[in-house]
Amino acid sequence: MPKQLLPLLGKQSFLQEAVARVLPLVPAKNIFVITNETQLPEVRKQLPKIPKANLIAEPMGRDTCAAVTLGAALVGARSTTGVMAVLPADHVIPDAKKFQQILNDAFDLAARGQAIVTIGIKPTEPATGYGYIRVGNELPTPAGAKKYKTTFFKAEQFVEKPDFQKALDYVNSGQYRWNAGMFVWSFITVTNGLEKHQPEMFAACQRWFKVAAKPAKLAKVLAKDYPNTKKISIDYALMEHAQNVICADGDFEWDDLGAWNALSRHLKADAEGNCAVADFIHVDAARNIIFDARTKNRTPIAVVGLWDSILVQTDDAVLLAHKSQAQKVKELVKKLGEDPKLKKLI
Repeated sequence: MPKQLLPLLGKQSFLQEAVARVLPLVPAKNIFVITNETQLPEVRKQLPKIPKANLIAEPMGRDTCAAVTLGAALVGARSTTGVMAVLPADHVIPDAKKFQQILNDAFDLAARGQAIVTIGIKPTEPATGYGYIRVGNELPTPAGAKKYKTTFFKAEQFVEKPDFQKALDYVNSGQYRWNAGMFVWSFITVTNGLEKHQPEMFAACQRWFKVAAKPAKLAKVLAKDYPNTKKISIDYALMEHAQNVICADGDFEWDDLGAWNALSRHLKADAEGNCAVADFIHVDAARNIIFDARTKNRTPIAVVGLWDSILVQTDDAVLLAHKSQAQKVKELVKKLGEDPKLKKLI
């Protein structure tokens, strides 16, 4: 079960929270969720108010450029003058109102011209797990628009994940923002960008656009196209090449729970530094993350002499990992997929 479908920090999953954050700005009929075939039934269950036709399953993962291109085809089929936001479903954003204000201003700006708008987060620490955006001059509010509450900058450069010293320099300079992977643009702008920098993806977008209004036909075309679709992120494919990128100053609390370690930033720790969402008891255990994701028959989790580890218990499996190895969970998932007996777990 991917983290965006789990209620890790409350009663709602991250996906449900992501949808709830945009509902004040965008009606449910205009929200698309792109997922995969395995997760589609659970997504439908969690989002009963989103029309079934708006919940689209990719036949296989092809990174974010393919997902964005598919999203553009879906939006364009509804309206070729439409403006769309690309929002990952695993972000923690406690201040929804501030986020909504910035997103609303970004929608307005993107609708006025050929701008690609990205929301950059003001860094609070020299994090090495995020990409960065170097920002240039502050931009004035466009003529004829009501003055924005959001500050917009010209985006000068996208920088990949830096080492600690570089990240520290970036934070101290004040000229960099974290790249949160949130983008706002018109259908025309994003397709023009794809045509210029990713012609194969643009051709795919045209094919998907033609059948986007017919779910069964779209599924057939995607099943045929996806195996040969380039696996590339939208950052590499488009953002790093485009000259028309504007960065909205994301001045709100934000976190991307990229690995289990990040959860400890949002959970209250006991005297020994253990963060637990569980009926948890221990002897000589410290700085652990203990999470009980079972939906039934939840029993106490008892630990003796365990330090700096992650323990997650679900209905059908248990994960135990050292915090320093948290990023290797991806390798574990790959191994599960290669074992016929364990493949059902992913």
